[in-house]
Amino acid sequence: MKPSTVGLVGAGGIAGVHLSGWLSLGFEVVVHANDGQAPVLTRRYGGRAVGSLDELLEAADIVDVATPTHTHRAVVERAAEARKHVVCEKPMALTVADSAAMIAACEGAGVRLFPAHVVRYFPAYAVMQSAVAAGRIGRPAVQRYFRIGAAPSRPWFRDRTLSGGMAMDQMIHDFDLARWVAGDVEAVYATQAGDETASSTTVQAILRHRSGTVSHINGVWGRPTLRFHTGFSVAGSEGLLEHDSLRHGVLGYDGLSDAEQASYLPPVDASSSPYTAELSDFAGAIRDGRTARVSAEDGVEAVRIATAVNRSLDEHTAIALEDLA
Repeated sequence: MKPSTVGLVGAGGIAGVHLSGWLSLGFEVVVHANDGQAPVLTRRYGGRAVGSLDELLEAADIVDVATPTHTHRAVVERAAEARKHVVCEKPMALTVADSAAMIAACEGAGVRLFPAHVVRYFPAYAVMQSAVAAGRIGRPAVQRYFRIGAAPSRPWFRDRTLSGGMAMDQMIHDFDLARWVAGDVEAVYATQAGDETASSTTVQAILRHRSGTVSHINGVWGRPTLRFHTGFSVAGSEGLLEHDSLRHGVLGYDGLSDAEQASYLPPVDASSSPYTAELSDFAGAIRDGRTARVSAEDGVEAVRIATAVNRSLDEHTAIALEDLA
């Protein structure tokens, strides 16, 4: 049976993006938020507000969790108990243990769990990963990722006990991408300038992959006027792929020329939202029983890397991921 109704839990900033995405895909959407903002959200984007989580679970085929990070486990476990498939905003949870418990609850209920690591669906990043997997730059040796933007305005983001801090909330996108491209991470080392309560915070993390690749990842939370800016470079034995959101339309390629280069970049529709592409992938995976681009296991591994980075910041030493059960 094709799912037809999504229950969106939460009405914060990312909830509007999810709501408009589901509606554009033809789903009916019901929304509930403990802060009472569901009617405000639905008046702006569409859908229908409901008064309780129980009412939402009764109506929905898929539950989309877009609440603060520290609440994810409880909401996902309620959805699993109701035998609803789940989309959960990143990060999956604050801890590896909570993430694993969420996976176990969904597996036990026979439902799917999808962590919303949306950057895998941004065209430049998706093209880069496919190119590396196809051997276009040889064996990847060094990766560099950066993500720079204004610090979130809501206070809970600045409390590491609620959000996991910048490493868990912002940089986790690039931890996931680095692992997607170069494989599992075995150790990390990180430094930080300014904590999450400062007007500007910078974290530098170095990831050593089991494949031998080294990834350098830089995150910045800055002042409200700071322009959002992301990018990467991936260098291998036979070439370099790079992207800068302020300089490159899609992707820059510096490597061996060949007859296929003209058809290397796929056509990109600027009006197509990566968030909608992500939700469409998840809905198709539920409908057809296929594998989505990102799995629950990918989500827990991203949490594991972010947890190791936070521990490295606290202990001022390298952290082996095998030490994080």
